Amino acid sequence: MTDTDREPSAAEPGVPDVAREVEELRQLIRHHLHRYHVLDDPEIADSEFDALFSRLVDLEDTHPHLVTSDSPTQRVGAEPSARFAAVVHELPMLSLDKCDSHEEFIEWEARCRSRVGYEGDLEFTCEPKIDGVAVSLIYQDGVLIRGATRGDGTNGEDITANVRTVSAVPLRLLGDTWPATLEVRGEVYMPLAGFRAFNEAAAKTGERLLVNPRNAAAGSLRQLDPKLTASRPLSMYCYSAGLRGAWEPDTQWQVLDAFRGWGLRVNESVVRVLGVKACLDYVRRLLEERDTLGYDVDGVVVKVNDFAMQSALGTVTRRPRWAVAYKYPAEEATTVLKGVEFQVGRTGAITPVARLEPVFVGGATVSNATLHNMDEIERLDLCLGDTVMVHRAGDVIPQVTKVIESKRPGDARRVVMPERCPACETPIERPEGEAVARCPAGLTCPAQRKESLKHFASRLAMDIEGLGDKLVDQLVERGMVKDPADLYGLDADALESLDRMGPKSAGNLIDALGASRHTTFARFIYALGIREVGETTAAGLANHFRNLDALSGASEEALNEVPDVGPIVASRIRNFFDDEHNQRVVRRLVVQGIEWPTPAKPVRSPLAGETWVLTGTLAAMTRNEARARLVKLGAKVAGSVSGSTTRVVAGPGAGSKAERAKELEIPLIDETDFIAILDRHETKDSG
Repeated sequence: MTDTDREPSAAEPGVPDVAREVEELRQLIRHHLHRYHVLDDPEIADSEFDALFSRLVDLEDTHPHLVTSDSPTQRVGAEPSARFAAVVHELPMLSLDKCDSHEEFIEWEARCRSRVGYEGDLEFTCEPKIDGVAVSLIYQDGVLIRGATRGDGTNGEDITANVRTVSAVPLRLLGDTWPATLEVRGEVYMPLAGFRAFNEAAAKTGERLLVNPRNAAAGSLRQLDPKLTASRPLSMYCYSAGLRGAWEPDTQWQVLDAFRGWGLRVNESVVRVLGVKACLDYVRRLLEERDTLGYDVDGVVVKVNDFAMQSALGTVTRRPRWAVAYKYPAEEATTVLKGVEFQVGRTGAITPVARLEPVFVGGATVSNATLHNMDEIERLDLCLGDTVMVHRAGDVIPQVTKVIESKRPGDARRVVMPERCPACETPIERPEGEAVARCPAGLTCPAQRKESLKHFASRLAMDIEGLGDKLVDQLVERGMVKDPADLYGLDADALESLDRMGPKSAGNLIDALGASRHTTFARFIYALGIREVGETTAAGLANHFRNLDALSGASEEALNEVPDVGPIVASRIRNFFDDEHNQRVVRRLVVQGIEWPTPAKPVRSPLAGETWVLTGTLAAMTRNEARARLVKLGAKVAGSVSGSTTRVVAGPGAGSKAERAKELEIPLIDETDFIAILDRHETKDSG
C-alpha cells in the first residue's frame, strides 16, 4: 500500500470529518463528470462544478495523506465513452489552474518568477479561453490521420470521422516545413450565430433545441453518425502543439506563427505581452469586448512564452505551473424557479417572465429571466419549483436554458397561461399559427398604453428627452395621459405634482415636448408603433407616400409596392389606420402641432436594394447613428449575415459575422472606408 492509499489516522483532529467530506466530494464530482463528458447532459453550471473541484483540491492540499490515485484531482476530464474507439495520448492533455482575481493572478506570476529565479518581467502569451471542447489532431506527413477528445487527459475517444467534417480543420497542412509527425491541440466550438440559427431552424421543425454552445459542440463531436456532426456549425481554434516530431520551437509564439503558415486556425485575439500589468490589461480589455466576439469566452489563458522556462517550471498533478486560466464571472448558474409572471408588451404580446431564487451569474445578481412564450415553456417542460439553468451574457436579458429534471420536487406544478390579460382582464387570444398570445384590447389596456407611450417618446421615434419609464408609469396610473396626443396637452403645473418632478424638471420636459413637435415623417410613422414597422420600413413608407393622407388611405396593394413591405406588414398598416381610435389619435397629434417637412420627391437612393450588417465597435459614431445614415441612403440594415448581404462593416471586436462574411465572400470594410462611402453618397444626395 502506498502512502497515498493509506487510511487516514483517526488520531488527527478533525480528520474523520475531513475524510468524509473528501469522499462525498469525490463521489459528487465523479457524478457530474459523467453527466458532463459522457452523457452531455450537465446538472450544474461550470462555475458550480469548479467550486466543488476547488474545494476538493484545497482539502487534498491541506491533507495530502488523503489523496488517492483514483481521486478526480488526479485526472483531467472523465472516462471516455465506450461508444468510440479508445485513444491513448502520448503526452497527457493537461488541465489548467484557475484564478478569478487580479490578486490571485499577481501571486501566480510572482511564483513563476521565483521558481525560475527571474527578476525582470516575464513574456507571456494571452488568448481567449473559449468555452468549447478540447481536441487533439495528429498530422502525419502533413495529412490529418486522427482526431481525438481529451477524455481523462490520458485516454480519449477517436472522433476522426467527425472532426474531418469541421471546415476549420485542414485535412492537409499548407507548405512543406511541418514535421513528419505533429500533434495539434485546440478547441472546437460552436459560434453564437450558428448556435442561434440552428436552434431557430430546429424550433420550426419541432426538433430538440441545443442547450448552449458548449454542450452543442460536445454533443456534435460525439455523434455516431458523422453526417449529423457535419450538419452542425462547428469551428476550431488551435492553441498548442503536443507532439512536435523533430521540430523544436523555442516559444509558444513561434508555435502559433508556424500554425498560421500551415493553414491551422489561430485565434486573432491572441497577443504576446511583457509583464503582469500587460496581462491584466488584456484580461480587462477582452472582458469589455466579450459580447462582440461571436463565441462564448469564459476567461483568458495566460502562458509563459519561453519553452525553457516552461520546462523549468514543470507540472503538478497534471496541471502546468507555467499556465493559468483567468476566469471571468460565470455566465451560467443553477437556481430555483419560484414563479412565472405574465407581462403585456406594447403590441399586446403576453410574455412569461421567470421569477427566480436570486443567483449571481454573469457578474450580476439575477432574479428574473425571460421565457419568451408558452411554446418555450413547453419545450423546456418547465414546472414551478424546478431547478433550472440560467444563462446571462453581458447586457443580454437572462434566459432559462434548461430544467434539471432529476431535481424536480414532488409538488412541482405546471405553468399555465392565464385566460385573461393580467392588466385589463380582456380575454387573451392566440392567433392560429403564431407562438405569441396577445391581449387584443389595444390602448384601452393600461400595460399596452404604457409601452406605447415609452416607444413614442424613444430616441429613434419622437425623441422626447426626460420622458422616462417611471414618469410614463405615473402619467398613466394617475389618468393624466391615455394616448400619445395627451402628452402635448400637459402643462408644467400638472407635471410638478408628480414624484421627483420639480419646477425645473417640469419646464425641461415641456420644452422637450415642444421641440419634438418638429420631426420627420419617417420618425412620426415609426413613433405610431404600428406592429412590425421598424425604422427602415417607416423610412420607406415616408419616401414612397410623402404625406399622411396618402399613407393612411393606401390600399394593401399600394402598400405592397413599398420596398421592405410584404403582405403581412401591409395588412398590419392597413388595420392600424382602419381602427377608429388610432385615427382619432393621429388627427389629434397633427392638431397638437406635430409637423414635418414634406420628403423630397422619391429618387433612387444610392444604396437602395442593398443590405448592410454592422459588427464590432465603431469609434466615430454610435451603432444607431450608423444605422440611421444607412437607412437615409436607402439601405436595409440587418442583424445577421446571409447570402443577400451586400457589405459588412467590421469594427474592432468583430466576431462571427465577419467570419461568416469571409465564408460567403461578402465585402468586409473597416470604419474608415465606411465613413468615406457615407460621406460620398451624402454629399451627392445633398447636391
